[in-house]
Amino acid sequence: MLFLSTSHLLPVLAFLSLLLAGCATDNRHRMILSVADQKMIVLRDGKPLSSYPVSTSKFGLGDRPGSYATPLGVLRIKEKIGHGLPAGAVFKSRKPTGEVLPVDAPGRDPIVTRILWLEGLDERNRNAYRRYIYIHGTPEERNVGRPVSYGCIRMRSQDVIELFETVGLNSKILITPNPLPLSLLSPPLPDRH
Repeated sequence: MLFLSTSHLLPVLAFLSLLLAGCATDNRHRMILSVADQKMIVLRDGKPLSSYPVSTSKFGLGDRPGSYATPLGVLRIKEKIGHGLPAGAVFKSRKPTGEVLPVDAPGRDPIVTRILWLEGLDERNRNAYRRYIYIHGTPEERNVGRPVSYGCIRMRSQDVIELFETVGLNSKILITPNPLPLSLLSPPLPDRH
């Protein structure tokens, strides 16, 4: 029979609680992304928590494979990738390469920092997961706030780290072509940049 002392048991319990927390569904947080405003609001228990500038696709809106468009409708965070990596960590096929890019690195535009992989929940966005639609960091932070992506939702590295730490798996995001409702913007939320 195996016996663990209290000093050995605490790290095991801490690890198990972290492991189980990563599997939990986050029902407290929701996001609303306005393509018109190039802005995302995070809600906690239905109340505005934070606001971030984002970049959606320069190819418009849609979900057709190969379109490079940003899908509309309700999606959920299916996977979170990159916990603990430094800001600017480069990903290739969702795996860290070991390279870390500075902000606005010339001539470079890979996926960096964190990946929140989205799965569509509506008929109109059912291809999002297969299309590898993510919320992710970009080294081209000077372009955040304008539609310049290839379908994904781009964020500044520090913003996507904060979002990654705030929202959990299965958190839902509504991507709408419309401006954000004024009720979500009053009183003004601190914009992260």
